[in-house]
Amino acid sequence: MPDSNSHLTPRTQPIRVGEAAPDFTLPDQNRQDWRLADAVKRGDVVLSFYPLDFSPVCSTEMKCVTQEWSKFAGRGVEVVGISCDSFYAHKAWADALGLKQTLLSDMHRSVCRAYGFYFPDLNVASRGTVVIGRSADGAGKVKWVQARELKNAFKLEDVLAGIS
Repeated sequence: MPDSNSHLTPRTQPIRVGEAAPDFTLPDQNRQDWRLADAVKRGDVVLSFYPLDFSPVCSTEMKCVTQEWSKFAGRGVEVVGISCDSFYAHKAWADALGLKQTLLSDMHRSVCRAYGFYFPDLNVASRGTVVIGRSADGAGKVKWVQARELKNAFKLEDVLAGIS
């Protein structure tokens, strides 16, 4: 599968608040293309970068999103998980945990690198959350960013505060 995001510029540090959010398209767990520019037109987007499907901390984070789905949906916010796992792994994991959110497969690591959430030692996404809103020109703009150690799950209240 060719990398449709090869135009993205890698960075070594997480993206910063106020920066333009690089647009991208990735396949979801159902092998459907998901594009950031389209999602931002509908409302704020939470990008949750995580290392691996089926791992304990990642499972805790994603189950939390599903359990608290109404707190996001009620605000018109779309939450998507992004890792370097395949869409096949995403589908199996989403089904096993009953996840409601979209899971995006960044197998080429281009989006993780463009947002500064890539952990080269393990060749996986690092853990972090980015809230993207719509700027005056309609493009995505970073509203909130939190980078975390691989072992640390996000705190729901922090993410919800980042949306406000």
